[in-house]
Amino acid sequence: MARIAIIGLGLIGGSLGLALKQSRLRDVELVGYSRSRKTREKARRAGAIDTIAPDPASAVRDAAIVIIATPILTIRQMMEEIAPALPQDCTVTDVGSTKADVMRWAEEILPQHVSFVGGHPMAGKEQTGIDAAEAGLFEGKTYCIVPSPTARETAVNSVVGLAGLVKAVPVYMDAEEHDSYVAAVSHLPLVVSTALFSLARDSLAWPEMSQLASSGFRDVTRLASGSPEMSHDICRTNRENLVHWLNRMAQELLKYRDLIQGGDDEELLKAFARIQLERDVFIARGAQRREERAAATEPGISITDLLVGDWAGRRAREMMKGLEQESRRKDKRNGDHGRKR
Repeated sequence: MARIAIIGLGLIGGSLGLALKQSRLRDVELVGYSRSRKTREKARRAGAIDTIAPDPASAVRDAAIVIIATPILTIRQMMEEIAPALPQDCTVTDVGSTKADVMRWAEEILPQHVSFVGGHPMAGKEQTGIDAAEAGLFEGKTYCIVPSPTARETAVNSVVGLAGLVKAVPVYMDAEEHDSYVAAVSHLPLVVSTALFSLARDSLAWPEMSQLASSGFRDVTRLASGSPEMSHDICRTNRENLVHWLNRMAQELLKYRDLIQGGDDEELLKAFARIQLERDVFIARGAQRREERAAATEPGISITDLLVGDWAGRRAREMMKGLEQESRRKDKRNGDHGRKR
């Protein structure tokens, strides 16, 4: 029986364990480690892991795949702890929200006889910890794959395969590209959510204002309830990209301020109408893409298939071919519709 080790059993690590257990992956033992004994026991009782490891080195010993699912600034220390115990040809991956620093740490710390493939599932919620873990967390969500230059092809395919087993959609990109993009669509919303709640909460009128704060305010400030440690680590490891997008956000707010202040009601209405249309199209197409691109797990996939990478590579090629064909069909339908109008 092959071993997959999960280091860190919080929301993401625990959810990965639950999702992998629900998949049809055969002949595999899920071994988990968390610094909290209570968390380790909860993870085993929840069925997220088969076996508890007493320490990180024990967890990775004889492991075919190691998933580091700790907070970002803990990843470097965890790599140092497990490096001496990693077996030959082991695949190591992570789930960190930023990638440039993580890829650099892997190159500096991990032994040459293993392959590191960075990973980041674009999934989560404001609740944290093993109690918030759920098997369906990754279904239809993008799973960023960031291979190191020295990673073996079979190792890359193994991580792609893991993404498929948890029903996520693998997307390849390099570390700098990843960090720039997530700064705009993931990290900026986190800071804006926090800033909005801070602005309202610090008002002298908050006791009265809070009585009026309904679903809109709650939705926009939801991310402010996330892990302070995670938010801190994101800002520390993606500072430059985040500051860039914060400056862009400040300019965008000033643009809307000028529209509102300028009194041109027609232009103001156009601005809101245009963004409503563009967002509605994004939501509709995004939801459809997630359904079409969801990496459905094939029955009876063995750990050997996963490690060799044949199944993972084939699934990825099939998914990309299907996406391209559907995109061409949509473009044709949209073109025909436009001519009829």
